[in-house]
Amino acid sequence: MSDKIKIVILAAGKGKRMQSALPKVLIPFKNKPLIFHVLDSVKKSGVDHRPTIVVGQQRELVMKTLGNDYNYIIQEDQKGTGHAVIIAQKTLENDADHIVVLYGDHPFVSPETIKKLVQKHLDSHGKITLATVKLPDFEDWRSVFAKSFSRIIRDENENIIKDVQYKDTTLEERKVTEVNPCYFCFEAKWLWEKLKTLNTNNAQKEYYLTDLVKIAMQEKIKIASINIDPKEALGVNSKEELEVLNNLAI
Repeated sequence: MSDKIKIVILAAGKGKRMQSALPKVLIPFKNKPLIFHVLDSVKKSGVDHRPTIVVGQQRELVMKTLGNDYNYIIQEDQKGTGHAVIIAQKTLENDADHIVVLYGDHPFVSPETIKKLVQKHLDSHGKITLATVKLPDFEDWRSVFAKSFSRIIRDENENIIKDVQYKDTTLEERKVTEVNPCYFCFEAKWLWEKLKTLNTNNAQKEYYLTDLVKIAMQEKIKIASINIDPKEALGVNSKEELEVLNNLAI
């Protein structure tokens, strides 16, 4: 596996809905901060021995807690996932052939999934590879996926042809049970080039990393994918979602 693969972990958010004095990635889960679980998986994967962490809210506390084994990039203003990766370019553009993007508040992502995502990307020789989740339904704890995750639409040959945000789905598309947790591996050169084209023409006025999927589709670039266990896609955006993860961790 190439040593020119760099992992970027997005960890700048405050997590307002968590109603905690701590930045979201430091909220305890299974006796240690959320982000420690992600970092453990990254270390065990062997993909990147010194990952890059994008920090923002209470960054001094986050960096002090995590220590000196990581590269830190400061996101002064939180302008979306795309913006977080944009500010990482200056640090990484001459040091990586491929970029993996993960999230500090997704504690169940496994070392095997990280390795599998990267290997699929390298084998495909493509520009963009993503993980998807195929659900049996949106019942029980899986209801969290229904309105929070975009739908993956494929053609008759199983090629990804569309990634649709829930709010933009048709009634038929809402029935699709393959969703996008936004774990990506990009060819770095393509990534840096396309990040320049992102805009904030959306309700949140943010730069969305997921817009790169649309760009790849417009350019008729084949998008490679792997399927992962639904649990691994779960993040923490509210106290209710943290409770779901706690129940699944038993």
